[in-house]
Amino acid sequence: MDSINKQQPEDNFENLEGNEAWKKLKELAEKAESCFFCSNIKTGLPFSTRPMSPQKIDDNGDLWFLSANDSHKNEELAADPFVQLLFQGSSYSGFLNIYGVAEVSEDKAKIEELWEPTLKTWFTEGKDDPRISVIKVSPTQGYYWDNKHGNAVAFIKQIAGSIIGKTLDDSIEGKLEPVEGNSVRD
Repeated sequence: MDSINKQQPEDNFENLEGNEAWKKLKELAEKAESCFFCSNIKTGLPFSTRPMSPQKIDDNGDLWFLSANDSHKNEELAADPFVQLLFQGSSYSGFLNIYGVAEVSEDKAKIEELWEPTLKTWFTEGKDDPRISVIKVSPTQGYYWDNKHGNAVAFIKQIAGSIIGKTLDDSIEGKLEPVEGNSVRD
């Protein structure tokens, strides 16, 4: 079976490591704003998933979430800390699949840092609600699909390719392999 990439005149695979991996992860996760947070992924049974928005993606590439300490998610993370996060930035680009290890805490300073007034919908007593916990996800590996030059250029290339009958795909994809201890730097 031939791949559509066989006709592709440009290289559309680029694996990223270390700081470049962290930068791409942060860029795509921030662009998407929310993800499907999947837990209970190593049991062999259907995993649990729910939509969540990271409150912060720090310069080390860690993703921070606020969660109810009495939730099924927190219970599952206590038994199995491995998670998968699935992001979609737009209909055409900015897809991100991250595997990582979750750590749950009730760090009051971190809750204060991550708190936003809209969270009162879930935590009615505000940032001092006794049900709030912090989930830190440290990525271990990932995979991304994006456009090299943005959606406008990708769209023009698709139109031109369809007119001339060639694959002119502006996509780029590859593995993200962060190296522990690195941080995202500009």
